[in-house]
Amino acid sequence: MREFIDWTPFFQSWELAGRYPKILQDEVVGEQARSLFDDANKMLEQIIAENWLTARAVFGFFPANTVNDDDITLYSNEQRDDELMTLHHLRQQTLRPKKFYNHCLADYIAPKNTPDYIGAFAVTAGIGIEQHIQRFEADHDDYHSIMLKAIADRLAEAFAERLHQRVRQEFWGYAPEEGMDNNALITEQYQGIRPAPGYPACPDHTEKALLWDLLQPDQHIGLTLTDSFAMLPTAAVSGWYFAHPDSKYFGIGKIDRDQLEDYAKRKGLSIAEAERWLAPVLA
Repeated sequence: MREFIDWTPFFQSWELAGRYPKILQDEVVGEQARSLFDDANKMLEQIIAENWLTARAVFGFFPANTVNDDDITLYSNEQRDDELMTLHHLRQQTLRPKKFYNHCLADYIAPKNTPDYIGAFAVTAGIGIEQHIQRFEADHDDYHSIMLKAIADRLAEAFAERLHQRVRQEFWGYAPEEGMDNNALITEQYQGIRPAPGYPACPDHTEKALLWDLLQPDQHIGLTLTDSFAMLPTAAVSGWYFAHPDSKYFGIGKIDRDQLEDYAKRKGLSIAEAERWLAPVLA
């Protein structure tokens, strides 16, 4: 996984602005960035040599179709006569020029009567981290505690990147001839996306519960959800795989009251519950 690490967010976690590798030569923060980078790689060598962390993943692919324009129903079989669950999504609600349209993740899955699929995944690189964090904290060593957490986060993202690559090339196999270097992967030049519940394209964190019902990461890889839908260990990534050739990342932006009410009805939530979980995107 090491070769798949995107180091830019690592420096951002230390509040250093700039992109890797250019940040290492930056006139303002370059010296500090180089020092952090050296320390991170020393710790990474120790993590690998002494097996501090264990990475685990669970993933799957499911027959799926878009329903009601903005939702996605998953099925247990190819006949699509046994529904597993329905994922609920929001649509951008911004006035745009006519040549542009308002995106929804459901747009990337075919409607009923057309075979299509969706993938689901959950990965962690944080199994075993707690004993080392506790050791650093017992020594009042905040620097190495923060460093380990930052590296584990990067490894989790690297694992998600590598797994997604193998999904495209092997497990789902819709892009078997894909050949990209790490920079092309980081800049997402490949076909398909892996949006995560709670992030801009699907901002409702409660949808993570469906992902857990589907894959059972708590049982398979020791990755659990808190009552607020945070993942533990925190060095983790989860989400959905879309293979549509035109799929891309986007942010929902602000939504109006009418969509809030429609979403609450589709999802079976009270308006108050929907307002709670969608507060960041309410106009």
